[in-house]
This record gives sequence, C-alpha cells and structure tokens, in this order.
Amino acid sequence: MQEQYDSPLFEQAYTYSGADLGALWSREETRLRLWAPTAEDVRVRLYRSGNPWEDDLLEELPMERSTQGTWCLTLPGNQNGVYYTYLTDGQEVCDPYARTTGVNGRRAMILELPSTNPPGWESDADPHGGSPITDAVIYELHLRDLSMGRCSHIRNKGKFLGLTETGTALPDGTPTGLDHIKALGVTHVQLLPVFDYGSVDESRQDIPQYNWGYDPMNYNVPEGSYATDPYRGEVRVREMKQMVKALHDNGLSVVMDVVYNHVYWAEDFCFNRIVPGYFSRPDSNGSACGNDTASERSMVRKYIVDSLCYWAEEYHIDGFRFDLVGLIDTETIRQAMAAVHASHPNVLFYGEGWSMDTRTTRPGVSLATQANSGRLPGFGFFNDSIRDLLRGSVFYPQELGYVTGALPQGDALRSCFMGVTPWACQPGQSINYVSCHDNHTLFDRLALALPGASRQELIRRSNLAAAFCILSQGVPFFQAGEEMLRSKPKGHGKFDGNSYRSPDRVNALRWEHLKEAETRQTLAYYRGLIAFRKAHPCLRLQRREDIFAAVTPIPCDNPHTLAFRLRESGKRLLVIFHADTEDAFFSLPEGRWQLCIDSDRAGTTSLGTFSGSIRIPALSAMVLTGTD
Repeated sequence: MQEQYDSPLFEQAYTYSGADLGALWSREETRLRLWAPTAEDVRVRLYRSGNPWEDDLLEELPMERSTQGTWCLTLPGNQNGVYYTYLTDGQEVCDPYARTTGVNGRRAMILELPSTNPPGWESDADPHGGSPITDAVIYELHLRDLSMGRCSHIRNKGKFLGLTETGTALPDGTPTGLDHIKALGVTHVQLLPVFDYGSVDESRQDIPQYNWGYDPMNYNVPEGSYATDPYRGEVRVREMKQMVKALHDNGLSVVMDVVYNHVYWAEDFCFNRIVPGYFSRPDSNGSACGNDTASERSMVRKYIVDSLCYWAEEYHIDGFRFDLVGLIDTETIRQAMAAVHASHPNVLFYGEGWSMDTRTTRPGVSLATQANSGRLPGFGFFNDSIRDLLRGSVFYPQELGYVTGALPQGDALRSCFMGVTPWACQPGQSINYVSCHDNHTLFDRLALALPGASRQELIRRSNLAAAFCILSQGVPFFQAGEEMLRSKPKGHGKFDGNSYRSPDRVNALRWEHLKEAETRQTLAYYRGLIAFRKAHPCLRLQRREDIFAAVTPIPCDNPHTLAFRLRESGKRLLVIFHADTEDAFFSLPEGRWQLCIDSDRAGTTSLGTFSGSIRIPALSAMVLTGTD
C-alpha cells in the first residue's frame, strides 16, 4: 500500500485540489467532503452530543463517491451544533478537517464559525503587521504556566481566558499575567501547542493535568482543556479567539507552536485510519515520537498548507513556530508560506531546523533544516550555536560556555552577534536564544554548570547571556519567566530539565518572586534591554551587507572580552561583553560616550558620561552611545 501511495498514477488520480474538505456550513445546508480514495464504503453519523460514550445517534447517511478520491454529502437546513463522525469501511473516525469537536476530540462538530467571533473581530489585526521579523522580540509561553501559580491573581486559571485578564497584580501592585507581558516590551507571544492534543483527558477537569502538548490529535481544533467547557465545541473556538483579540488589543502579536512532524498515536490518527498509513512515513522515527509525517505526499502537504491557512484566516494567528521542522520537506514549507502570505503577508515562519534521521518515502526529498535555509528565504531557524556557545552544550549540563567561564570561540560568537552564522542567509533567519521550554531554564543551567557560585554571581551571568541574545542581530527569543530568574527545582539540589508532564508546582510561573529585589531588578534589566534594542535600528538590520557595513568587531587583549562598534544615522554604539571574573579597563574611541547598559541596569537613558577609558565590571555587558 505504501508503494502505491507514492506512485505517479496514484498521485495523478487522487490529488484533490479543492478548498472544500471538511464540513462547510451555511444556514441553508452543510456540505461534507472527505478524501478517502481507498475506501469502499463511507457513511456519516450525526450525533446530538460530542460525548463519545453517549448513545445519541441521530442518523447514519451514506456518502457518494466523487472526484479524485473524495466522498460527498449535503445536509439540508441549518446543522449548526450537530456533531458527526465518518464511518469508513466500518471504522468510525473524526474528520481530519474538523473545525471543532466535542470532549477529547472524538466527534467533530458542524459550526457556524462567524457566531464565535468576539466583538470587534472584523477590525482585529496584527499590531506589528508590516514590521520585519528582526523587529520582533518573542516570548515563549505555556498557557497554563501563566496562571496556575498561587499569586497570579488570575481567575480563569489554565484557560484561554486567563490570558485575556488585565489588572491582575500582586498586593503591592506589581503586574502579573497579561499586564506583565505587555509591560515587558516584547512584541510577540509564542504559545506552546494550543491545538487539540491527546495527552490530557478533557473530561477530567476535576484533577490537575499537565502536558506541553506536543501530541497532535485534531490539528484544526483548539485544545479543550484550555476552554471553560470542553464539552461544547463552540466554546473552545470562541474563547481562543477572545484570547487572540485580547493580545492584539494589548499590542502583542500571536505566534502558534505547530507540530506537523508527528502525531499523538499514528495508528489511531484519523487520517491514517481513513487512508491506512498514508499520513506517516513507514518505519521512520526521527521525531522520537514513534512516527514521522510524510509531508512529501501530496495530500499530506495539502493538509498542512490548508491547516496553516485556516489558523491565519480564522484565528488571526500572526506567526507559526514549527516543532522539528527539519522533518518536513522544503517544498511543503515553501508552498505553505506562499499560500499564507497570499492573503496574510506579514505572518512569521520559523522553527527547529535540526538535521534528524528520518526516512522519506521518495528519493531526493529536501528537508527544512538549517543547512537548507537558502531554499527557504524568509523562514527563521533556532540558532543552537548561540545557545551552546553562551551556556555550554545542551546535552551536557555541566559543560561551560562563554558566560560560565569557558574561553570563548571568538569568531563563532562574533558571527552570532552579527547575525551572520554560516547557515543563515540573512539575519532574520537566526532566532537567537539561550533558553526555551526544552531542557533546563537558563538560571538552572547556570547553577548546574557552576554549583559553587553565589546567587548574585549567577544573576550577573544570566544578565550577560540575556544581553548578548537580545542585542545580537537576528531575532531575540526567550522563555517566559527567564526575566524572573525562572527555576524548576526537583528537590535535593536537582532541577527538572524535561518538565513536559511535570506538575504545576514545577512549571507554573512563580509571581511571588517578584516581591524580591533581585528578581525585580532582573525584570527591569530585561525591560531595559528590549527598550534599547527597539530604540536603535542598527541592532535590527535586515541584510548581511548592511551588517558588514554597520558593525565592526573590536580586537580585545582579554580573551573573555568581546566588543563591537556599530553605526546608525548620526550615532555610534559601543557594545562590550566581559565574561571574566575580574574587572578590566577598556579604551574608548575618541569622543564623549553615554553609558546606557551595565551589569545590572539597562535602558535608553544615560547612566553617566565617559571618555578616554572605562572600567568594565566582572561578568557584565556594557553599551555606550555617542554621536558622530
């Protein structure tokens, strides 16, 4: 069967190009179309509820075989709210193109989508639409982490609506939740998976359940555990739109973490049950999740492209972060970007471009890895080089990096700062980070590498890493809570480096730590770094040639010191990173220089005027500005 799927005859006969797969609702009728080229008999079952255990079948109707392997049926009248499944050769499955479902995603629901739009949805738009990706500052957030902490003061804990609440604060007035993110100054909130995933039982709202959500079940459906009512299909749709609208209203763009490279359970995935094994590459496990997606097959490619277009159009999503995009072929990504950008030209695309061992179903397939960035202009890739150079290899928690005392690989770090990492054709293809949801938080990673260091020393090293990432050319990205010295302790001096299903006590943001002076100071430092980056276009250049014209590395005698001179219209910048444990002196170029960033203060206002030379404190970044 697998060989048949990849034959030119099968592709020619059964590649469907229409835009009407799934259930298309109108008040007069609902038209259903399913791609099932190998099926002998297909029926539709209509249900009163979305609860798979309920014996509430309303009707079972045969579908008619149609063009290019599809089956069709038209239901007369207003079917809004009716749940349905397909019966293909006796197997009952959910619609792969379901817009929403009942509890746990087993029954699809016919939905009047316009009825789920919040007020003002027609005029809702990306607040950063039209800005280049190098203007973005991306904040990675797990939805549940935001609100489950005891001091979040968010009412809708663990829900889409929790990210719509404003005015939440600690007793002293320090903002939490959405207000905190807005005040931080980031431009984009990247949400860990919020599509329907299979590792949380939506029917058990009475018990705490946690998962990052990299377990796709229904790709075009919001996750029910984040809705206030997972049993009613329209609620999850409405509340996710409310969340997007609230973020837009507060000046924040929304990036969706998408996981097209594998599914929760290949044998049970609806697409694979309808067309046995078609969606997945046979005997391929580059994802380490038991299955890899056969994106090179035409109808899998179409499914991914259609899905991305749907999220951008229906939910006003402003960007997509691809999990393990190195398992997806470049042609699928290229077509997806072209299709989305045809009507939403400002949507961002980036992902994890690691080279992984996968077995594509066809020879000569090019995969979306860092090495193939030239085939995907405009697509960004996570820069693991800057991550590992700064803090040490992600695979060896005790290994040292630049900010933890190792002698720097100067040329490699200078290339990272300048956004000219060898695989990145343009700086916008480099997503710069030192921590994300995977592996240890930045603070925990530093503590593991330097078990004898004081907390104050670790904070200085953390600030140094943040300054390097946020001020580098490319796109800065950091994990939620990094700005609050986020830690995930397991007890006995250990830290959780893979908290994908750890409890809320490990994963939830600890807002109460903002009562501590050192945490507030770190938060202010991140705010200042972001504000400074926004204020200086020379830190956000879009072309390699502009970087080479504007940014010049400065030779330094101390191997732990890296320095750069930058130019923009009428201004000069001097950026210095000093990872030595001893202070040093730095000779300043001619003129008077205003200090804006040091080891624990950052912003756009002057901290003092200097000329001749300046003392650089141990473990610090320094940024000074001057005029031509």
